[in-house]
Amino acid sequence: MRRNGIPASLVIALLCPLFGTAIGCQTTVGGQSLPSAYYLKDDIQYFPAGPEFKLTNQVQALEEYKLEREKLRSGLEEESK
Repeated sequence: MRRNGIPASLVIALLCPLFGTAIGCQTTVGGQSLPSAYYLKDDIQYFPAGPEFKLTNQVQALEEYKLEREKLRSGLEEESK
């Protein structure tokens, strides 16, 4: 069976540059990073600043553990008296 027409790889090779220009991604010109042409229409993402110390939950859990351990030890000492 013989196919007539343009091979699919040739069509893809010709359409890739067209799709690349239609997307509007970030470019670099003369060492500058320039935004896409659609940056004004993009949705705004806001990420609030987190805590400076990243391990606050771990420190809190460790302190609670130490308090529980002290309570258990003091309870055992009172029972032995």
